[in-house]
Amino acid sequence: MPDPLPNEARAQHAFPPCYVPARYITSDVPGIGGRLKERPEDFLVDEVPLYPPSGSGEHIYLTVQKRLLSTYDMVSIIASHFGVRRKDIGYAGLKDKHAITRQTLSIYAPGRKIEDFKTFAHPSLDIQGATYHNNKLRPGHLRGNRFSIRIRGVEPTQVVHASRVLKQLSASGVPNRVGEQRFGLLENNHAIGAALLRADWQGVCDELLGPCPSFPDINPEAREHYAAGRYSEALQSMPIRARVESVVLNALSKNFSAKGAVNVMDDTLMGFYLSAFQSAVFNAVLDHRIEEGTLGALLPGDVAVKHENFAAFSVDDQTAADPSTARRLSSFEISPSGPMWGSSMKRAADERDRLECEALARAGLTPDDLDAARGRPQGLIDGKRRPLRVPLIDPDCEGGVDEHGPYVRLMFELPRGSFATVVAREIMKPANPKIAGPSDEPGES
Repeated sequence: MPDPLPNEARAQHAFPPCYVPARYITSDVPGIGGRLKERPEDFLVDEVPLYPPSGSGEHIYLTVQKRLLSTYDMVSIIASHFGVRRKDIGYAGLKDKHAITRQTLSIYAPGRKIEDFKTFAHPSLDIQGATYHNNKLRPGHLRGNRFSIRIRGVEPTQVVHASRVLKQLSASGVPNRVGEQRFGLLENNHAIGAALLRADWQGVCDELLGPCPSFPDINPEAREHYAAGRYSEALQSMPIRARVESVVLNALSKNFSAKGAVNVMDDTLMGFYLSAFQSAVFNAVLDHRIEEGTLGALLPGDVAVKHENFAAFSVDDQTAADPSTARRLSSFEISPSGPMWGSSMKRAADERDRLECEALARAGLTPDDLDAARGRPQGLIDGKRRPLRVPLIDPDCEGGVDEHGPYVRLMFELPRGSFATVVAREIMKPANPKIAGPSDEPGES
């Protein structure tokens, strides 16, 4: 295996995930500061289903509530109890680990009923209901999520500023930024995704396992062992919760090549890193639109999306100037979109396409690179358009004091795929860029 890439060389390949906005769209309202997720009870998430189960079928649908548990650990626990494979478990979306979340799971169990299984008991996971349906629950099969978030370390009177921000976001829409959770504890999941697309196997290993100048205190002993080529020692030093890192280190310790070690990861893990890459480029495009003042406008060359079904259509001069377009934008029937780059993504046109290609180039790739990656397992990202803004649904807020101290509480719903921390960040405008806590995705170590 080649020598790991020096830190200085790694830094040259870095591009920012842009999860902190270059400019808040509510910049005229003072931030209230504060802290998120001091306790799981301060961050509540309720999944809003896309459709009701039919009541019959081969899939058991469970309503579950988890506390301080990742989605992946939850799936493992349920699969073990019901005696099924992990791939027989379906879920509509990932939910925060450092929270209390309620969602639906499906279990493929043909010919069996819930009463055929022994009683379930787990300290961090509760089954609150069961029914049946014909189909497996798949990612994206939800309408959205309802949030109740307490911001701690603030005076309850700061709710006045929170209310102003929520009112503005209700009118303008919430910038559909991909939050810091997507980029991992080292904030480099997107760089790993870019290396996968370039087939830079050594780069993948270095980003995943090497010393990180930005976060030198995260697993330093294991990362120094890796940098020195001592893979067995690195594996022994890596904490058990660093599952992905341990899998790759185990392969390297058995003399796998960098390519062989990377390909030990399954397609789901690969997909998370590729999604992080797409997200970083999208966030950069979003920053440009906010700076440009066109977050809620459609310009010639744009690709618009319908919020109802995410159908995308091209915008020409006539469409942009049509009075009905402004009405549809105002009602959040449609919005401009940004790129989640992939080989089959619908491209913008003219100046809009040029700006999106520039953002991709800053990440070190071109559309031709994505086409070339299409034939590799690590390159199988089709791409899609993501709305640049989303509606803020039924927002409310209150200030108060409980046994844990003062707080400002936020309540709102967002469509699927959108991040509540983006709303919280507009209200808090924190000095510390990272407010969401550890991720529920690869890279948490």
